[in-house]
Amino acid sequence: MRTIDLNCDMGESFGRYTLGVDADLMPLVTSAAIACGMHGGDPLVMERTVALAAKHGVAIGAHPGYPDLQGFGRRAMDMTPAEVEALVLYQLGALAGFARAAGVELAHVKPHGALYNQAAASPDLAQAVVRAVRRFSPGLILVGLAGSALIQAGREAGLRVASEGFPERGYNPDGSLCSRRLPGAVIESPAEAAQNAVRLAVEGISIEEDGAARCLPVDTLCVHGDNPNAVAIVTAIRRALADAGVGLAAL
Repeated sequence: MRTIDLNCDMGESFGRYTLGVDADLMPLVTSAAIACGMHGGDPLVMERTVALAAKHGVAIGAHPGYPDLQGFGRRAMDMTPAEVEALVLYQLGALAGFARAAGVELAHVKPHGALYNQAAASPDLAQAVVRAVRRFSPGLILVGLAGSALIQAGREAGLRVASEGFPERGYNPDGSLCSRRLPGAVIESPAEAAQNAVRLAVEGISIEEDGAARCLPVDTLCVHGDNPNAVAIVTAIRRALADAGVGLAAL
C-alpha cells in the first residue's frame, strides 16, 4: 500500500495575534512543521504547539524562516550563506529545546516561505541550510520542494531527504511554486486540493524540462495552516487519499 506523509505548517501565532487553527488541524496530520520565532511563533506558542503535537503523536519538525514578522517570512532577503546557516542553526536549537523538555525529539527540518523558495533555486543557500542541519543533527530529515537544489544538496551531503508537494498551491511548468501574487496561486477549494493531493501522491509533480515531460515523486504533502479553509482541505485530502488506496504515515 502506498503511504505518504501529510504535514502542516503550525505554531505561527505571535503574542496576542492568532494565526491558524492548530488545535483543530493537529489530529488530522502526521507531521507538523513548527515556526521557530522568526517569521512567526514565540516561546509560549512554540511550547504549546510542541505539546499539542506530542499529545497527538504527530512528528515534529522545525520550520525556520527569515526574521520578518511583518512579511510573515514570505519576502526575499539578501543574506549571505553564512548568515543563513547561523540563522537556521539558531532556530533549530530553539525548537529542539522545547521538544526535549516535552520528552520528544525533532524529526525533520523544513525552511519556510522565501527561505524555502530561495534555497530551492540557489545551490549556495541550499548548502547553507544543509550545513546547519548536519551540524545540529545529521539524523534529521530535510524537507524541500521536489526536484529542488535543496533536495539535491541534502542528498549529496548524506542527509535523509523528503520531497514535498503542495495540494493547495499552483505550480509553474518547471515545478516551482507560482508567486502568491498571481491569481490561482493559492487554492482554497477543498475538492480541488483533494484532487491535487491524490495526483501528487500517485503520480508526483508533472514538469516540462527541455521540451520533455516527466514527473517528480513526492514523499510528503503540505497544507498551509494559514489557509482559511485548512481544516476542510485536510479533511477532504484524507478522504480522497483513503478512497484512492493511499495511506498516511509520518516520514
